[in-house]
Amino acid sequence: MNYLTQLHERCFSDCLEEVKTVAISGHIRPDGDCVGSCLGLCTYLLDQNPDLLVDVYLDPVPDQFRFLKHADRIIQENENQIVYDLCVALDCSEPDRLKPAGDIFEKAKRTICIDHHITNQGFGDISIVCPESSSASELLYYILKDQRLFGQGTISVDCAQALYMGIVHDTGVFRHSNTSLEAMTAAGELIGYGLNTEKIITDTFFKKTYRQNQLLGKALLESILMLDGAMIFAALYQKDFEIFGCDSADTDGIIDQLRVTEGVHVAMLLYELKEGEFKVSLRSDELVDVALIAKEFGGGGHIRAAGCTAYGQMHDIVTNIASRVESQLMEQEDKE
Repeated sequence: MNYLTQLHERCFSDCLEEVKTVAISGHIRPDGDCVGSCLGLCTYLLDQNPDLLVDVYLDPVPDQFRFLKHADRIIQENENQIVYDLCVALDCSEPDRLKPAGDIFEKAKRTICIDHHITNQGFGDISIVCPESSSASELLYYILKDQRLFGQGTISVDCAQALYMGIVHDTGVFRHSNTSLEAMTAAGELIGYGLNTEKIITDTFFKKTYRQNQLLGKALLESILMLDGAMIFAALYQKDFEIFGCDSADTDGIIDQLRVTEGVHVAMLLYELKEGEFKVSLRSDELVDVALIAKEFGGGGHIRAAGCTAYGQMHDIVTNIASRVESQLMEQEDKE
């Protein structure tokens, strides 16, 4: 069923009545969709009411996203201990992944969750979770566009730019399987605001620094094929980041390059957060549900793109995940 036909049933426009302070947040280590949806909503709210206090709580974001309007409102600390009238969680599958705004969300007078992850069971006073949507940015666009849902405001060029960037990133520039008719329609309508789409795509998705390319090269050079070539993985350690002068934000794009290896059904990238703790990113084709695997490790995501934080030795983590990939592949073989 087209999720757009259901949106009016989950109206949250009443939440904005008598609201003077708003906090917006997303998941830990925010990606393009998380940043785009959060800043898109921030821009929309301030366009309608410049007197609102709107703060955006996110982990530090990559420099290429900071061209978006109100990026200077991104903070990590609630220094004044504000209890917000409203807190909106975007692109976050569960409250535990709201960083650094977990406590802020809990204490807010009213809360809203807007998300598209299939593993999201819903949280907050109002929860709008649509796994059919390509991205939180696409979902938010249709919410803002529908005047029945969010007042009588209009979307500005700055808001459109943020939302378009979010859709671009979560669809892999319209290459991933989540690129639906609704996603393309939303992107097309946003382009109509006069966006410089080439610049947005090139500067935020494709452009890499020399150091990022070095890190990518190391990951590819030391990647390993498993399961008779059905799976590939690469691992990066803190020492690698130190050698190349990079951080975890510079891993963006590595997993997608691993995924396009011929014959591979599942790609995995691990990078060390600290000793014994790894961030794991997973990508797959139509044969493997990586969201199901990530959920077993306390993570989540989409059927074809998911992630989690895993603990232990790298070899053990890879072995455990590979065994689950192998089980799903064997199930597919049995069905055939």
